[in-house]
Amino acid sequence: MSEKDLANKKQEWISKLEKEGRLKSNPTEDHAIGLRTLQNPTRRKILKMLNDGPLCIEEICNNLNLNNSQAKFHVDMLENALYVDKVENSEPTIYQISPRGEAYLENVEEMK
Repeated sequence: MSEKDLANKKQEWISKLEKEGRLKSNPTEDHAIGLRTLQNPTRRKILKMLNDGPLCIEEICNNLNLNNSQAKFHVDMLENALYVDKVENSEPTIYQISPRGEAYLENVEEMK
């Protein structure tokens, strides 16, 4: 994907979040939520799995040996911190990595 395509994808994602009222107005709060969310190794594993492609809760459960409520808890935290998004109109609900999640993996995880 070209830099222009990536920039367009990011801008579309930000516009969508603004319309949904999901953007945090306080950057300090936003960073604190992100840090707390990604301190958990299970959530980092989920993020890496979603980088390979969208998944439903059942697939996440099976891949990580979690029960449904555990997987949902972790995915909800990732979604709240804007690292993953729900795929619209999917049944069962499918989750995909967001541009913010992709940036985390590219800029933080690859540096390890």
